[in-house]
Amino acid sequence: MTSATPQQTASALHLTAPALVACDIDGTLLNTGELPTAAARAAVERVRAAGHHVVLATGRSLVGALDAAAELGLDDAWIVASNGAVTAHLVGGEYEITDLHTIEPEPVIRVAVESMPGIRVAAEVVGVGYRVNTPFPDGELPGEQRSVRVLEELWAGPTPRLAIYGPAAFGLVPVLRAMSLTAIATRPDWVDVTPPALSKATALDKVRRQLGVEFHATVAIGDGENDLEMLRWASRSVAMGHASERVLAAADTVTGTIDDDGAAAALLSLLG
Repeated sequence: MTSATPQQTASALHLTAPALVACDIDGTLLNTGELPTAAARAAVERVRAAGHHVVLATGRSLVGALDAAAELGLDDAWIVASNGAVTAHLVGGEYEITDLHTIEPEPVIRVAVESMPGIRVAAEVVGVGYRVNTPFPDGELPGEQRSVRVLEELWAGPTPRLAIYGPAAFGLVPVLRAMSLTAIATRPDWVDVTPPALSKATALDKVRRQLGVEFHATVAIGDGENDLEMLRWASRSVAMGHASERVLAAADTVTGTIDDDGAAAALLSLLG
């Protein structure tokens, strides 16, 4: 028997209560390095005006997520950043961190630099930017980059997220997972490392309970490997049309690609 193929988003989701609508940022609401389109901004505003909660759920650091929130016109919203390691409530342009999970970075950094000499490693400094052993290319990391003089400075304190960047960085994923860490290769040359048993989904469920939203009124829209748990968690899930087969299979429905403003179409489907 063949498995069902997710259907293209077309009709309204017919939610009967204010929903929690979790949206990935890069590859979903906007192309990385670009501003969201007018259609995406308008769709977010219409969903919020209808009384639903739009929650940004991203692998970006909090600094990067705040930039996207401003670009989308969000000044009162919940943000799940660093793949679930950081949760913040944005109100009137100011934010409060409501949940923070960290790791001790030294073991990860030692494994990375010993296994792959010359690899770049960044340790997130929440709300500021990153400590880096070698500067990352422009556009790869939002916020400040502070280059350390010695590796010991790189692991000077706990961090919610490490970014590992270099050719074949994905090869580090098995050993990092064997260390009971969450390691996701978002690209062959990029691995995000966060605390164990953590994902966008674990953070979103806390936000859901904080907002008093029933589980049946949860929606998730995403396109990447770090969206898998979120798509499986939501009562209704939508994959972007350009997503990998694995992501498409995890979703209930499929919308258009990022170039087709697929997220805007999915958001508007909430409104009937």
